[in-house]
Amino acid sequence: MPANKNGPGKKKKGRRARLLVITIVLLLVAGVAYGAYWSVGTVRASFPTTDGTLQLKGLSGEVKVVRDDHGIPQVYADNAEDLFRAQGFVQAQDRFWEMDVRRHLTAGRLSEMFGSSQVETDAFLRTMGWRKVAQQEYDSKLSPATKKYLQAYSEGVNAYLEDHKGKSLSVEYAALEFENDYKPEPWTPVDSVAWLKAMAWDLRGNMQNEIDRSLAASRLSPQQIEQLYPSYPYERNKPIVEGGTVDSATKAFDPKGAATGGTQSSGGQNPATGGAAAGGLRSSLASLSSSLQKVPALLGPAGNGIGSNSWVVSGQYTTTGKPLLANDPHLAPQMPSLWYQMGLHCNRTSAQCPFDVAGYTFSGMPGVVIGHNKDIAWGMTNLGADVSDLFLEKVTADSYLFDGKQKPFVTRKETIKVAGEKSREITVRETNNGPIVSDRNDELVKVGAKAPVKDPAPDRAEGYAIALRWTALDPGKTMDGLFALNQANDFASFRKAAADFDVPSQNLIYADTKGNIGYQAPGRIPVRGKGGEAKGEDQANGQTAGQPGGQTGANGTPAKTDTNGDGKVDARDEARTDGKTDAQAPAPDGRTPAPGWDPAYQWSGWIPQSALPYDYNPKRGYIVTANQAVADKKYPYLLTQDWGYGARSQRINDLIQSKIKDGGKISTDDMQKMQLDNRSEIAALLTPYLLKIDVKGANERETKYVREAQKLLKDWDYNQEADSAAAAYFNAVWRNTLKLAFGNKLPKELRVKGQCLRVRPADDSRPQEDLDGNTRLVLECGERDGDVAQPDGGDRWSEVVRTILDKPEDSWWKTNGTRTNPGAKNRDELLERAMKDARWELTSKLGKDVTQWSWGRLHQLNLKNQTLGKDGSGIVKWMLNRGPWNLAGGEATVNAAGWNAAGGYDVIWVPSMRMVVNLDDLDKSRWINLTGASGHAYNAHYYDQTDKWAKGELLPWSYSAGAVEKTAKATLTLKP
Repeated sequence: MPANKNGPGKKKKGRRARLLVITIVLLLVAGVAYGAYWSVGTVRASFPTTDGTLQLKGLSGEVKVVRDDHGIPQVYADNAEDLFRAQGFVQAQDRFWEMDVRRHLTAGRLSEMFGSSQVETDAFLRTMGWRKVAQQEYDSKLSPATKKYLQAYSEGVNAYLEDHKGKSLSVEYAALEFENDYKPEPWTPVDSVAWLKAMAWDLRGNMQNEIDRSLAASRLSPQQIEQLYPSYPYERNKPIVEGGTVDSATKAFDPKGAATGGTQSSGGQNPATGGAAAGGLRSSLASLSSSLQKVPALLGPAGNGIGSNSWVVSGQYTTTGKPLLANDPHLAPQMPSLWYQMGLHCNRTSAQCPFDVAGYTFSGMPGVVIGHNKDIAWGMTNLGADVSDLFLEKVTADSYLFDGKQKPFVTRKETIKVAGEKSREITVRETNNGPIVSDRNDELVKVGAKAPVKDPAPDRAEGYAIALRWTALDPGKTMDGLFALNQANDFASFRKAAADFDVPSQNLIYADTKGNIGYQAPGRIPVRGKGGEAKGEDQANGQTAGQPGGQTGANGTPAKTDTNGDGKVDARDEARTDGKTDAQAPAPDGRTPAPGWDPAYQWSGWIPQSALPYDYNPKRGYIVTANQAVADKKYPYLLTQDWGYGARSQRINDLIQSKIKDGGKISTDDMQKMQLDNRSEIAALLTPYLLKIDVKGANERETKYVREAQKLLKDWDYNQEADSAAAAYFNAVWRNTLKLAFGNKLPKELRVKGQCLRVRPADDSRPQEDLDGNTRLVLECGERDGDVAQPDGGDRWSEVVRTILDKPEDSWWKTNGTRTNPGAKNRDELLERAMKDARWELTSKLGKDVTQWSWGRLHQLNLKNQTLGKDGSGIVKWMLNRGPWNLAGGEATVNAAGWNAAGGYDVIWVPSMRMVVNLDDLDKSRWINLTGASGHAYNAHYYDQTDKWAKGELLPWSYSAGAVEKTAKATLTLKP
């Protein structure tokens, strides 16, 4: 996977040239404007001290920080508090700007740094109350030990801040001081806890699908929408846990048990998807979707792309005789990388100092998130559990309707300080389902204005409000779980730690030095409705999820509800309150907005931890998690109906099977090569159809012109290498196929910005022509940003196309046309049109000569600083951003360099890191980060791993004290 030759040149030369230009430009600009100027010294002022001796306030003993030639720190201390105090100090050295921005994001305080442009985002975040919940967690949920570690970490950060101000913190602060004289506050433990909410937000499950399904109703029938969200292909793509059952008495999952009983509920149609007002959700939920997009997606854009790969192979199938574990989370590319590599080592492990762990963590958070200690290794992928629901709410100014009664909002005031301007004050209103998110934007007032609901339903008047129910808004103990995971030494302690991982819900994969492998699905996952399979912990205590007292009648039966808003509770309301799930009251499935006034749709508990799927030393000898279904169809609880569709996971399964058949063994090199697998499954499926089409242009020349491109696909192996012309052409054909078959038929709220079509007005039931014979058409332009528009080309769309590929007359293949440009009447005509359009598109982008095309020239990675690198001035962006790199891989591919087919070919998510852990010899493990250890522009470690990452290389991962000493390039001693 060669790096782009047009990408960054030699680092030293590039840095010197850039520093020279920065110095000249800023000398002129800042000298005139501010009577001062930036210099090379300004840029370098924040570079950390990595050699010698420094004093660190609060230490009880000496701490050593050993860095290798990539600046990756390994910290050694005599006690746990000193260990985390030093971790805070070192992360502040390398990444404080990133840490500071993150805590302002999670607290809804970005306006204090960046001004009024962030007020709307802050208001939305304050409404959700991430920081408030984090404070509740710290005050009431976390253990004394966890609080002690968090406090020590904060003290280390603050010790660094005491001696570093302005430009000595980072070059970004030098720029920010010119704007608003911003000064950072001391770090607090809650700043660290709140970062878990940002993680959970980007990994929250199917909320975007929930919105998109509703928006699609303005142009598509319920049957068409269901076609665009096909069921998971269990028969073709294996789930993580193959088999197993939940004991009906104990509610405990047994991975080796034979599945019995019913299957998880598919729910049926929620009331917000049909009925008399069908289609009206379009304008309302589009506004909500727009607001969601404005919340910075630190982990990645919403959609099927955000995910990960991890797999573990038992020693019976490895060359080492012990397990090998691989992991590569797929997240948003950014500068610096989301991850921070680090080792945390007690000089002598004991009950008082139990840590000897290394791996990947987040700046601003103590401990290690993914990695290994001396006994076990673990990886993570997004489980994708549906842990959030939107609820339609019938509201007045100070109350909302629930169970036939008006209930007062819980309210609070929030003051948003704005740099250079007066503060703003907002009132947050909350229902029993959560905060009213539709209050936070003038457009959001329209949310629910026309949301379709089934009768009976209360009169909507000027519209329903929308509330957000989300597990992350309940205080949890994930930080406890993180520290417990760092200390785990066997599968039992690993599972015990996982039980505290409330949110985000992640697939946790496991291996240990004794040769065992395993998997655990953790998380706080809701049971919806009165008819949930089993009572969760809260229900066992007589309490429903998120509701202090439950909503029942005097005799314990569900309370009757005035569901149609007529002020009476009568027979018309009976079907919605008797706890049954029939055509009038379908079982809630979380797929579309639910009626908040109806108790039948409330969360009624949590799936018991003991019932969540796990696996341990399965017979097959390996476990694969890549965002596919967790368990088979007979698993009794509803985890989600929006799994990834298993293209990556099944490919990994197939690669492992091909290596171990006939007695083969898998090596560390093999694991690394699997991470770089570029095969496109949709290409393997669709290409044979493309080659059979007799492409004809308007004339002989045009025919020859298009067939030149078509011939690229002949004998192609479906691998998307960066230098592949065939991959470039196929992906352009795929993009155009999706646009013609699906994209042009979607409502504007889902289509990409700038794509304008003449279409019939949405929900227009009048005759197609007026009295003069003119077709009723209006110009509608897409409204979505390119990285979240549809159809995005992910494995869901591959599955959609698979279901109709053998149906050449299916209506999806038919397109509208004009007298001069007829539309497609069947599959082959549409595919022919897509091949022609792809030829013209790539000619404009890559030139006429198809032999000079390459996938990497289309499919480029640019690394951007997440704040000033996106919204700063041109010169600041130039200073902080890096790229491009030409990349191999693609969407729904193991080497998941993701792109959005609706928006273009640019890389929008990547394997944000890669690791392969060798449980036979931990010092022979390997790892790589997307960028580098440093967050300081022009530091030698700002992006010193990116070229190697782009080539698919991994770095040696020294773990033992002896190995770390051999690779040491700098040693800093911290003294009390």
